[in-house]
Amino acid sequence: MRTERNLTRLDRVFARLDREPERPAHFDLPKMSRHRVVLFTATLAFYLAIVWAVVITSWLIRLDWQVMFFRPYQQWSGIHWFVDYYVVLGQRGPTAVMVAAWLGWRSWRQHTLRPLLTLGASLLLLNITVGAAKLGMGRLGPHYATVIGSNEMGLGGDIFPSGHTANAVVTWGILAYLASTPRARRWLSAASAVTSLGVGMSTVYLGTHWLSDVLLGWAAGLLILLALPWCEPFIARAETGIFDLRDRWRAGRGRTAPVPAPVPVSPVVLKPRTAPAEDAPAPEREPVSSARSPRAPIHLAPGPHTARSERTPVTPVGSRRPQHPERQPRGGATQPARPLTGG
Repeated sequence: MRTERNLTRLDRVFARLDREPERPAHFDLPKMSRHRVVLFTATLAFYLAIVWAVVITSWLIRLDWQVMFFRPYQQWSGIHWFVDYYVVLGQRGPTAVMVAAWLGWRSWRQHTLRPLLTLGASLLLLNITVGAAKLGMGRLGPHYATVIGSNEMGLGGDIFPSGHTANAVVTWGILAYLASTPRARRWLSAASAVTSLGVGMSTVYLGTHWLSDVLLGWAAGLLILLALPWCEPFIARAETGIFDLRDRWRAGRGRTAPVPAPVPVSPVVLKPRTAPAEDAPAPEREPVSSARSPRAPIHLAPGPHTARSERTPVTPVGSRRPQHPERQPRGGATQPARPLTGG
């Protein structure tokens, strides 16, 4: 009796990956809709409000110092080992490698460079915007603060906004941005939001960032994700240009390769075969030349076939068995009787 093997969860995942072996006919590209423009404007306003609140040393700076003096890493020291590992989800190198590996597999399966190019564009925007803000505001972190109650701006630091938080928002949020179905987009959006929230609070727990740094990092990463539809035309042009460059490179390699000279072959002209007419006489066959003598007939038997009863016993040549004179032949022939002698 043959039973089917139960598919594991990993088998179902790979079976789902095999459903789309070719490039899709169209992509569900997120558009810069009115709703997205409103979210982008509100996030930008929140970003500027955080910067202004830090610059003027408002109540947000007092909250930063209160959290720093609370020292969460001492209050909850039991989870310190877990937070040390969890904060890696916001580091640029490990997260970029993990996400790029997945998007590279997807690009190979779908025969398109859009996932990888979108990731590259988002990371480029992240480095430009967040890097410029860090260097421009020059804020020191909690471990290097000099004056209690000050905003620590313009002192050569590079923590405002939080790079870990912004990177977590962009790197994990790009998976939701590139999702192929609305349901997957919702689930991935929620997962990336929880992940980036945890990364931001982990930096506050460890004391490497102020709370205002994390708020500005969330806003900075969200601005990049909301602005990605404006980059889609440039991504499409880059993909077309890369494929054209690849085609030209392949064509160039084909021209430089030596081509063997064709071997001249004389064409063979075949005459069409026409069916003979009904009244036309049959064509005469050419006589066979008598140069070759006809073969002698081959006989499969030494002579004409005779009945079994007409055959005479023959002793095989070289037989070691002596003949018996008393034995009568099978043909029924009578031999002369022996004379009786009296004794």
